[in-house]
Amino acid sequence: MMERSKVLVQLQQWIQVRQQLLGKRAYGQPSSGEAVSVLRQAAMVSAAKSAGASSSSRPSLVTETEVLLPSVRLPRFRMAVVGGEDLFSAVPEWQQSQSLGELYKHIHTCTKCSLGLTRTHFVFGVGNPNADIVLVGEAPGAEEDARGEPFVGAAGQLLNRMLQAIGFRREDVYICNILKCRPPNNRRPMPQEIETCRPYLWKQLELIQPAFLLALGATAAAALLQRDYKIADLRGRAIPFHGLVMVVTYHPAALLRNPQWKRPAWEDLQLLRRLYDAYRQRLQAVQR
Repeated sequence: MMERSKVLVQLQQWIQVRQQLLGKRAYGQPSSGEAVSVLRQAAMVSAAKSAGASSSSRPSLVTETEVLLPSVRLPRFRMAVVGGEDLFSAVPEWQQSQSLGELYKHIHTCTKCSLGLTRTHFVFGVGNPNADIVLVGEAPGAEEDARGEPFVGAAGQLLNRMLQAIGFRREDVYICNILKCRPPNNRRPMPQEIETCRPYLWKQLELIQPAFLLALGATAAAALLQRDYKIADLRGRAIPFHGLVMVVTYHPAALLRNPQWKRPAWEDLQLLRRLYDAYRQRLQAVQR
């Protein structure tokens, strides 16, 4: 009875997180059948965690890989309309973009917040426009602002090595940030800056249609989930995200300052790789 109670508590917590994600800014509603399937998967994950609690404080990577994978059906992700709430307001041109290049042309001169007045370059994003995996960081730093490309400094070099360690090249994935402009002195993004810039990220995800998000750092994860969490409460597990699956790990810059975190970051990357491999197997089975 005690084990069953733990499972129910964990399932309720999972449902609360999903309800928070599917609020007024929902970016992809599952069908009723998908919702039942997702809840069933969540119940299986919770049951597996409770069953293994006596032997390990961490859930088995194999267990989560087997029961929690992205949807193989496209589109996985749709953003809500920004503007266009009534007959007298038009949908912004940038939201009607049909490609990343078109989106960039519409938004790279943005000055909706003060960061647009102090930037050197608008840091849009780089990589495979059809990537299965999108990496999302916090904001550009000094070198990124100077070159107009995300993750090109020391943290970027470490990120490249992290990707190589699990069999990916920088060109295989898509890399971007929550903010497209550098905050002064690399300070943390302000809530209003995130609110202003986040719709551009939603449109990028809608155009790319990835299967996985790798959130780099607590700020990026909180901006995506639209709620503050401690990174310890997010990393090490798969998080459902509107038909996608999110994995959260430490920002490479944080790993440079705290080498003791590299081991748990490696575990997060291994989890992402296992989930990705299982997803590709499912996709191939569906396409046969």
